[in-house]
Amino acid sequence: MSGPRRWWLLATVSLGLVMIVVDNTILYTALPVLTGDLGADPSEMLWVVNAYPLVMAGLLLGAGTLGDRIGYRRMFLWGLVVFGLASLAAAFAPSPAALIAARALLGVGAAILMPATLSLIRVAFEDERERGIAIGIWATTSVVGMALGPILGGVLLQHFWWGSVFLINVPVVVLALVAGSVLAPTTAVRRDRHWDLVASVLAMTGLVGLVYALKESIRPGGNLLHVAVAAALALLGTLLFVRRQRGQEHPLLDLALLRDPRLQVGFVAAALALFATTGAQLVLSQRLQLVDDRTPLGTGLVVAALALGCLPTGLMGGALAHRHGIRRMVTSGLLTSAAGTLLLLATSPGVLPLLPANAGYAWVVPGLLVLGAGMGLTMTAASATIMSSAPAHRAGMAASINEVAYKMGTLFGMAVFGSVLGSVYTATVELPAAAPPGAAAGMDQARALAASLPAAPARALLDAAAAAFDRGYLWTLLIGTALLACGALFTALRLGRTRGGRTASVSAPPYRPTAAPSDAGR
Repeated sequence: MSGPRRWWLLATVSLGLVMIVVDNTILYTALPVLTGDLGADPSEMLWVVNAYPLVMAGLLLGAGTLGDRIGYRRMFLWGLVVFGLASLAAAFAPSPAALIAARALLGVGAAILMPATLSLIRVAFEDERERGIAIGIWATTSVVGMALGPILGGVLLQHFWWGSVFLINVPVVVLALVAGSVLAPTTAVRRDRHWDLVASVLAMTGLVGLVYALKESIRPGGNLLHVAVAAALALLGTLLFVRRQRGQEHPLLDLALLRDPRLQVGFVAAALALFATTGAQLVLSQRLQLVDDRTPLGTGLVVAALALGCLPTGLMGGALAHRHGIRRMVTSGLLTSAAGTLLLLATSPGVLPLLPANAGYAWVVPGLLVLGAGMGLTMTAASATIMSSAPAHRAGMAASINEVAYKMGTLFGMAVFGSVLGSVYTATVELPAAAPPGAAAGMDQARALAASLPAAPARALLDAAAAAFDRGYLWTLLIGTALLACGALFTALRLGRTRGGRTASVSAPPYRPTAAPSDAGR
């Protein structure tokens, strides 16, 4: 594809990507109002949040390979239709169960749509340098969507009912459908490629089991039997998936791709970047609202600093990766993100005891800016190296691997940060003698119960709850910082024997598909 048409296509697929990401983060500010109006209990609230990314991550591998079979243009348009219909169902859901089902359907639409966005970029931009710039823009719009979600949720909730946070997707879907129908190129349809639904189900089983086992093991009072069953399902699903892929002529995941150190580094870096960023954004958003009593809109505006930090580095990252190499870009990005989480640690009381009270809040925006700058470098370099490590006929598969990395990072970031925050709060909170015992369940429950107490006991309860919340906040950011540093070390060691870690010179085994010989020459 030549001329300005490919750049308009980039704008179209980026619009679809922003919509997908916004639908995940918009609940950060909408969730309290939504669950209150529907009467959702804590378990239902958890599934309202997680049903969307969980279904999406489980179906991504299958959706990407399906795009290789039937064409990326068709997948993009189908994904938009499913996403639009699911948004309507979510906006007018009459009960928590109906909303959870609609959120799961949104995950199906997003899984169809998301790999197609990156695959169309791979097809439209044939020049490697231009493709790197395009992927940088694509990755940056993802971060913009993450930051835009809480702001948009706050604005909509000030004027409309909670369903508006889903209904806003419908005009975006219509616009993207019209533009995509005109701009998206028709790619080769390969009817000879079999799409393996069973493998998709096995992949989702493994992922759902792993996430549930992790959340249940961290949760205070978690059921060990549930953990064991979920872990066994995760292991069984993963082993059966791998075994099935080795015996398939056209696998959902060509295991030969995983031997490439570039793809390994790209996957780990993308997952860690989203893990730390999603987790930090989640706990910081809760802290600003529950401890500092900020409005949803005010919280969203503060968190938007993350996107401002990501914009310049994300846009420049594609060109810089071609010049400086993947190893240097990914390592620098992860270490920069770790520095950003360290700055956010300064907002926790007691970390900087020499500063006056509340002085740590001056580090929130700088910390988010630095975290965003590191994320921009990491995401662009990681996506570029994953896409360049696969041959053109595996573009959909490579795009799915890239999206699985992002979604796994998002899922585990929400699960680990949220569970650690709740566990530390429950384990360390020291309630006043007259405080209701239900306040030990969480900061939001403590706030709700304090509203019914006289002023002095209410203040004592809120102070005790805030102190326990801050201890959990501190531990979550420490975990994020440590994992980012470990990711940088892994990148340096894994690509350390290459000439600078450049994409073009990474020493990787030659690509040999695990499929039958008849597929090798296609």
